[in-house]
Amino acid sequence: MYCPSPNPLCPVDGPRFILHIRPLQICAWGADPLTPTASPYSISSPDGKYVATLLPASIVVRSVSSLGIIRTIKVASDPYGSVTSFVWSPSSTRVLVAVAEQFHVFSAPSGDFHGLVQIPQPSGAKPAFATFGATDDEVCIFSPVGIKLTVVNLVSSKAVEIGNPKFFSTVAALRGCSFRPTTRHLALLTRTAGKDVVSIHSADTREIQRSWCPETVDAQGLAWTPDGRWLVVWDSPAHGTKVLFCTHDGHVYKDWLGHLPHSALDDMDQYGPGVKTLAFSPNGRYTAVADGSNNISIFNDRLVEEVRLHHTPTVEPKETLQIWQEQIELRAGQRIVPSFVKATQAVSPPGLSPNGISDTRHGCNLAKFDPSSSLLASRLDDAPSTIWIWDIPTSELRAVLMYHANIIKVEWHPSQPELLLMRCEGEGYSGLVFVWDPLSNGPRPIDFLRHLPSTKVTGRTEATWLETTTESAALFFTDHEKYILASLADAGAGAEEALPWRTQIAVNSHVNMDTSRDYDVSNNDLGDNNSTDMDETITDLDDTFYFKKSPVP
Repeated sequence: MYCPSPNPLCPVDGPRFILHIRPLQICAWGADPLTPTASPYSISSPDGKYVATLLPASIVVRSVSSLGIIRTIKVASDPYGSVTSFVWSPSSTRVLVAVAEQFHVFSAPSGDFHGLVQIPQPSGAKPAFATFGATDDEVCIFSPVGIKLTVVNLVSSKAVEIGNPKFFSTVAALRGCSFRPTTRHLALLTRTAGKDVVSIHSADTREIQRSWCPETVDAQGLAWTPDGRWLVVWDSPAHGTKVLFCTHDGHVYKDWLGHLPHSALDDMDQYGPGVKTLAFSPNGRYTAVADGSNNISIFNDRLVEEVRLHHTPTVEPKETLQIWQEQIELRAGQRIVPSFVKATQAVSPPGLSPNGISDTRHGCNLAKFDPSSSLLASRLDDAPSTIWIWDIPTSELRAVLMYHANIIKVEWHPSQPELLLMRCEGEGYSGLVFVWDPLSNGPRPIDFLRHLPSTKVTGRTEATWLETTTESAALFFTDHEKYILASLADAGAGAEEALPWRTQIAVNSHVNMDTSRDYDVSNNDLGDNNSTDMDETITDLDDTFYFKKSPVP
């Protein structure tokens, strides 16, 4: 169901279709896969108010609330193949586009600002990584071979170059730099002559104010705590467990060496399992340190280990612990539909041996707090298809979610507590997103694939929460050619008011309808009151997929 590209009434960012499905509300845009104007870049703004799409000759900014195009920004023609970064600024007022040696910053959704930074790159080197700094007026550009980090101030048109950043690739660059939440000072991890160096840079000029060599062999990252009180540096797992809690001027307030007995710390034959990852609670009260064992240590704001969470090889359901296992059902003529059943007896997560003996023990590689800082989601290297949900105030395991495929994404809703998004790897899961909350009957699958033209994806898919001002949560899904906005609003009275967007949209186009006997499809033609020349199509479909949204006590 899509608007064919030859139609002259189609909006400037390609053919478009809108589905309103109760209770799952869907809005979708896209282009015919054969159309050369299809875009592989669509991103939602941090505040959830806009979606920016990068086309061959323009950037189109669409409002989520009105579902209308509010800005079209002209860019160099045909940038595909050379675009290395396309990101929103922290306050959702600008977008950054990195094309080869040029880094463009445009004001969006309003204004006429255009900043251009040009930095020659080594011939044959991988593209540089670029992103916004602490503010919308600052851009950080990492050299592709780690020679330097260039911090550009777009207001003063001045740049500061910092040599030898330890991490500079797209995947790892942000692990080696951190902006202090309270003052916006930059902490950077560099490496010179085989030694790690931590430097603190001014918030105004980015000139270095202090530097020191931490007591690490091969530091794997640094980060300010949410309150900006401590700078945390952790060493490589290959050199044992070491976490340093430093003051802003480099003094070590506390060093944590794991759970080894004190007598073993000086024995070179004994090492801790090493730090795998760190996570900070949004309220700044807790710091979770996950190591190479099956434990997660939770430190309070006084840097005291308050609780230690342990992933057992066997879990048994009880009144306060729900265990959900994925079941795959194959229906004739349809793709595989996943569902979840509640375990009634003790089970062992796939990959973990019930007797606790394993050929490889990699430990915990993921830990994330929800926005209320009361729940923590974790995942083990040994059991990559299982998610563990912990209740931090009571130090108890609340839920275990077991899939048949490895879980590649875990993301809490940015503002609504206890609402989790998950995705699995594999072709059969390319269009699926799973949503879980404590009151649901297991993870709830959302199949975006059936809302796409030809019911197939055309590239690598991405899904994330869409921050909204309404009570109902919303999702952003894209296969880098089409994107979909979905709301989890309840059906019934007041459902339209709960949506992040308006449902009465201007309609004036010809749409190919591929209806199903399960849906009641109707069209509405309305006048076009939008200043931008575009077409809209509204289709109301009744769906049996019901999302139970009860208040969380």
